[in-house]
Amino acid sequence: MKVLVDSTVWSLSLRRSKTVTGPHVTAFHELIREGRAVMIGPIRQEVLSGIRRESQFQMLAEKLRAWPDLPIETSDYERAAEHSNSCRAKGIQGAHIDFLICAVAEKHQLAILTTDQDFAQCAPLLPVKLYLEP
Repeated sequence: MKVLVDSTVWSLSLRRSKTVTGPHVTAFHELIREGRAVMIGPIRQEVLSGIRRESQFQMLAEKLRAWPDLPIETSDYERAAEHSNSCRAKGIQGAHIDFLICAVAEKHQLAILTTDQDFAQCAPLLPVKLYLEP
């Protein structure tokens, strides 16, 4: 199964000056080796945002080009809004990008690798699977 890797994991693995370890980083490296990591444009934008040095930005952007963006269609945005509405009706708030990640993962039957605990709250209410359960 391919896995949609959230910006939290890409950043943890690629943007830190010190080596970071842990289950998410280990899983990330395994997914990379196996060719199972998947990227979407909004995650790429989040990973690249906030980088102060141009040289660091260019180096990271070049690395990320190894993963083409999975296309996002109008129906994915509509499904993301449905996910947001259904979670909100049950008292769970989330970021718009998180619900878009869930919609794309659902459509392509991808698991989600993230350190964002918001996914742990909404995942039980949505037809998505987290790669590492919290």
